[in-house]
Amino acid sequence: MTEADLKEKVVKAIKTVYDPEIPVDVYELGLIYEIKIFPVNNVYVLMTLTSPSCPSAEAIPVDIEKAIREIEEVSDVSVELTFDPPYSQDMMSEVAKLELGFL
Repeated sequence: MTEADLKEKVVKAIKTVYDPEIPVDVYELGLIYEIKIFPVNNVYVLMTLTSPSCPSAEAIPVDIEKAIREIEEVSDVSVELTFDPPYSQDMMSEVAKLELGFL
């Protein structure tokens, strides 16, 4: 499996995780800043939340890690949370903006 193939599977897995307060997956919301695939299929995800005081701050990163770990080819997963740069609605995909009525 190529790095690009694995990254595609990782994105699909991340898209199964939703913010419980918003009916859009975390990838389309723009909460994922970076996905890196390292040797031996170790996956690193840099992400944010809609706000530092998000009630799901503990659950969402754990849910993302669990979803990625379910991919057979993945050896290890590291999810890092950052608030720099701060989240803004401009980070949402057009899909998310349509779903939430912003377009």
